[in-house]
Amino acid sequence: MATNRRKKVTAAAASKVRFRESSGNVFADLRLEDAPELQQRADLMRHIVKVIRRRKLTQVQAAEILGVDQPKVSALVHGKLDGFSTDRLLRFLIALGQNIEIRIRPASAGAKPSVRVC
Repeated sequence: MATNRRKKVTAAAASKVRFRESSGNVFADLRLEDAPELQQRADLMRHIVKVIRRRKLTQVQAAEILGVDQPKVSALVHGKLDGFSTDRLLRFLIALGQNIEIRIRPASAGAKPSVRVC
């Protein structure tokens, strides 16, 4: 006979849970060394996936457009960053008919310089 071994979380126990507000970069929150680049690549991937979905492309169709095989598109759609440099992701966006605009401006006073994908 199976028993339910899950413990119910009481209000008192739940109040002891610690959390920290996100910095806006999950990779930085995980204290990964290359957090800014990882976030940038994740943002580029998000844009690529958005275009693929908006155009209702299958992974095979997207692979043909991007010049890769279907498993690479699957990895991209599932957010696997390995194997995708920033340069490669930018080329994918161009292949999908997207314009890319890079603006360079001074950082705000007291702010840490950064790269942001909008």
